[in-house]
Amino acid sequence: MRTRLLAILLSPLSLLYGIGVSLRNMLYDAEVIKASKFSLPLIGVGNLSIGGAGKTPHIEYLIRLLSPYIEVATLSRGYNRSTTGFRFVTPGDSALVSGDEPLMYVRKFQGLTVAVCENRALAIPQMVQRYPGIQTILLDDAFQHRSVQPYIQILLSPYDRPFTRDYLLPGGRLREWRPAYKRADVIIVSKCPANITEAEKQAMIKELDPKAHQRVFFTQYRYGRIYQFYDARYAMEISKDHDILLISAIANTAYLNDYLNKTAKSHDSIEFEDHHYFTERDVNEIIAAFFKRNSTQRYVLTTEKDAVRLLPFRQKLFDAKVPVFVLPVEVEFLFGEGPIYDDYIKNKLLDFKS
Repeated sequence: MRTRLLAILLSPLSLLYGIGVSLRNMLYDAEVIKASKFSLPLIGVGNLSIGGAGKTPHIEYLIRLLSPYIEVATLSRGYNRSTTGFRFVTPGDSALVSGDEPLMYVRKFQGLTVAVCENRALAIPQMVQRYPGIQTILLDDAFQHRSVQPYIQILLSPYDRPFTRDYLLPGGRLREWRPAYKRADVIIVSKCPANITEAEKQAMIKELDPKAHQRVFFTQYRYGRIYQFYDARYAMEISKDHDILLISAIANTAYLNDYLNKTAKSHDSIEFEDHHYFTERDVNEIIAAFFKRNSTQRYVLTTEKDAVRLLPFRQKLFDAKVPVFVLPVEVEFLFGEGPIYDDYIKNKLLDFKS
């Protein structure tokens, strides 16, 4: 109700914004402005809303799926970084220089080519020139970046707030009108509850109204091996003996809090805005909050994206004897449809003609 009221109050601004978006899309649809096409298949992963749909673990899923067979690269804008223009990301970069997600990719997947650039049409030729063996590029958050035409366009829509129930900015969270979903080849309903039923699945498909060319899949989050921030060789399993302090600066922490409600004895969280770069003051706050916890089994837990932004303070946290652990988030396809999705992606790539 509150969301709808806000959308109504801000509807004049949303209309002005929507007119601008519509004009831009009309120019692309009419090919007055032409999207760049390349001689290798590009896979775009994006969403209609402003964050929180789970793009990062879905990109990682594709990296794991395709890397054993072909040379994969990723290209991101490098959101909220201090640099501009094109650059290759290296494991020694800071998140401030390259962006948190690109840095996480290159540190997590050995040998993966990762680049950042605001203009993807300019970046792709530079990537291929430097690394001519690249066979596909994953475009992170590229659904609205229409200057490049992906060969496969994947659209994510969270189960608890699908684009069909959202509104255009600033009254809602949509970056363009709902009908833009028709550009997608695949729609993934993300962040589904583990107990979603077949009837609920079919109801959602009916609501989304996929077109003949579109495939719809459903995913949920699952959690990987929890590892120590200071040395990834050491792992931990959360139990009902553990008191957890969750540190996060991501778009939506509801799933994390739900996970800790089920697995830990108790937990609290310190939350920052999405993509926040931690400061000395933030880290001092974290250390103080940790030592205020009255438990012998107390730990700090954070996500992999947050961990790369905490790297500049790793020594400080280590010296303060704060046990920090990192929780990897992965995606799992529901209803046994993971192999169907995998085959769809692989077969589309095999069918690509430059």
